[in-house]
Amino acid sequence: MADSPLSLSARPPEGSRSARRLRRQGLVPGVIYGGGDEPATFAVDARILRNTLAHSGQIIEVSLDGAAASPVLVKDVQRHPVRGEAMHVDLLRVRMDETIHATVPVELVGGDEAPGVVEGGVLSQETREVNIEALPGDIPDAIRHDVSGMQINETLTLDAVTVPQGVTILDDPETTIASVTPPTAEPAEEEIETETEIVGDEAVDSEHAQAQAEGDTAEEAAQKADSDES
Repeated sequence: MADSPLSLSARPPEGSRSARRLRRQGLVPGVIYGGGDEPATFAVDARILRNTLAHSGQIIEVSLDGAAASPVLVKDVQRHPVRGEAMHVDLLRVRMDETIHATVPVELVGGDEAPGVVEGGVLSQETREVNIEALPGDIPDAIRHDVSGMQINETLTLDAVTVPQGVTILDDPETTIASVTPPTAEPAEEEIETETEIVGDEAVDSEHAQAQAEGDTAEEAAQKADSDES
């Protein structure tokens, strides 16, 4: 958690117009809820929020209007689809002695060194987040797994991922996390040339047949004209 609590300013629960006005002032609207207390809407300095999120885990200390600091879980951060800046933040009040459910990212390390990748295979990550249960202070920023030993056609499932002590994964152990697929075969140069030749020959034959058909049609028309004149 950050050394000093994140300062929040209470605000009335107004609509989207008010939220846009806050953002123009360099503030991010948000809501804090849970812990047996009523939900409260707030505004927080966008720059300070960005710095706090970048240098802390999912659990941070906050102070609403100068009150005593309390721990919260960063439940959700809605971001601008283009600029990536925070547009709204949801905070969940927590107790440090009670386990909670959270979602944490899965990070794969050593992918470039995996034998299957070195041989030309493609490492694909199928699952990027998992649901866990832990005390707030035990929630990791991410669950990292070393895949430097993966071979071609090998699949990594969730039951093979090691988690920190005190963390329980709630998802199906058979969930596919990543796999290494063989390289895609490219057609040989000779096959491409042969195919080009075949297509070219077919085009010539088609043109010849069309010319012959047009010639036959013209000849038939001439014979009919001669017959009419006679």
